[in-house]
Amino acid sequence: MTEFARLLKYLRPYRIVFAISVVLMIVTGLLEGGTILLLQPIFDTLSGSQSNGGVFAGLPFSRYLPKADGVDLRTIAVLLVGLTLAKGVAEYFSSYFMSRIGQSVIADVRSSLYDHIIHQAARFFSKHPTNELTAHLMSDAALVERAVSDTLRDLLRESVSLVVYLALLFKFNWRLAAALLLLGPPVAYLTTNFNRRLRHYINSRQQSGAEMLDVAQEAISSQRVVKAFGMEDYESLRFRDAARKQMRDQLRAMRIYFLSPIVLETVGIVAVAALLVYAHRNITAGQMSLGGFAAFLVAMFKAYDPIRRLSRLQHDMQQGVASSARIFKVMDEQMEMRDKPGAMKLERFSRQIEFEDVSFKYGAGFDLPVLENVSFKVRAGEMVAIVGQSGAGKSTLTNLIPRFYDAVEGAVLIDGHDVRDIQIASLRKQIAVVTQETHLFNDTVRANIAYGAYGSNDSDEAIRRAARAALADDFISKLPSGYNTVVGERGLILSGGQRQRIAIARAILKNAPILILDEATSALDTESEMMVQQALNNLMIGRTTIVIAHRLSTVRRADRIVVMDAGRVAEMGTHQELLERDGIYRRLYELQFAEEETVDDRWLAASGAFSTEY
Repeated sequence: MTEFARLLKYLRPYRIVFAISVVLMIVTGLLEGGTILLLQPIFDTLSGSQSNGGVFAGLPFSRYLPKADGVDLRTIAVLLVGLTLAKGVAEYFSSYFMSRIGQSVIADVRSSLYDHIIHQAARFFSKHPTNELTAHLMSDAALVERAVSDTLRDLLRESVSLVVYLALLFKFNWRLAAALLLLGPPVAYLTTNFNRRLRHYINSRQQSGAEMLDVAQEAISSQRVVKAFGMEDYESLRFRDAARKQMRDQLRAMRIYFLSPIVLETVGIVAVAALLVYAHRNITAGQMSLGGFAAFLVAMFKAYDPIRRLSRLQHDMQQGVASSARIFKVMDEQMEMRDKPGAMKLERFSRQIEFEDVSFKYGAGFDLPVLENVSFKVRAGEMVAIVGQSGAGKSTLTNLIPRFYDAVEGAVLIDGHDVRDIQIASLRKQIAVVTQETHLFNDTVRANIAYGAYGSNDSDEAIRRAARAALADDFISKLPSGYNTVVGERGLILSGGQRQRIAIARAILKNAPILILDEATSALDTESEMMVQQALNNLMIGRTTIVIAHRLSTVRRADRIVVMDAGRVAEMGTHQELLERDGIYRRLYELQFAEEETVDDRWLAASGAFSTEY
């Protein structure tokens, strides 16, 4: 199915309004034709010519229209005004209805695209940059909207007008009209050729535009790194190159856009010149009246106007079709995690999580194994710490539990059930995640804490209890509007520690039995770090916790420690047991944790000063 045909499917819910709009366009074209019909009696009367019964002869409504003989100019004046007013009303409503359809269709396309994107698996977002996806939602969708509302409307209107004008031309003089049709094949060939080349250049231009946006977004979002390394000139050069590439693609498209109507106009004018010579002979021989020829000329020039506009509209339509192709290409990618037929609903977690010979690799060009034959169990209520060097597979391991990814081999079991056999919604309802990078939305503090608990546990009192447990209530109360303060993009108005405590309050409010935690305290000052650690301790109470540990205090408190090395479980045991083995953990401890031990002993003593409630 072509992109345009797929796009038209979105018109189905609005087919009644669309049909009304098309009827009104036809009425507009007929009324425009009626004004042209009035020209022959006017010219024939003023020139003293006769027209063999008038131009309206043979039409079913001819008795209601003025004759060329003895025409009443006042009647014609009234008809001109009436037809013009009626045409204006019909054109207004047809244009409004088409614009309404266009806005509705593009809202549906955007919603469908966003719904498709938001339900995709994590690997989908690894493949598509954020700017590419937002460009589809905004820029491409806007061009599709223009194609559906403005361009499609103009195409229909100009096509109806062209048919009406051609009918008039045959009515006035069928020989001259038939001669005009000889222009059809060369015009069709030129138009098809222009369309093909134009679409190629438009696709290239949109791709280069997306690349330019990527360059700009990367540099702006990483402006601290850019400045720290003095790379402003380099980034300016990258953007300038991308902008010039986009400019070249734009100019190629515009050359076709401007050239096509000029070529078609030249062909038309050559035909008009030949027709003038032929018409002069007909008038001289008495085969055609002056009024008939004048009306024929007006209809011919009127017919040329839709042809010229249609040649220009091809640019906008090709642009819209190219944009819709980009949108549909994304919508055709199916990386969504879907429930198996007959997937079970998981009741509240109660027994254990088990990794059973789990192996994983990302694929899509990254074929090296990330996890190999990983096996261990986490019993309900346990706290298990995952430690290892960077790249050992710690984050990938935890991502398999909520099915951000699926294991390539082996299985992840919850209460004895393979997570792939569980309904995704019921699975993720059991899990709260606090990531190393805190994500807050540009919304109120209240909305950020209640995120994920709307409609179930989002009362003001529940939100405040969660905030107190996360040691966040004090600083939230001091904000300008308290819990109704908008935190800005990614929590811009808050400090790093404050953002993390709001994220912890969000996880507390969800009250899920399984907690996946990636500690993130290294970038905080000492006081903030102590507050966040106490908040994390409150969060872990009564929950089964799998934590990617970066602090010695967390490692020492864990019931068991799983040591990852090159995607495998290298060691497993308690802190003391692993130290005594003198293996990888002992070396890791000496490299990363030994210097923290003295500080952590003092911190553990001080942490009792914090009182919590939830």
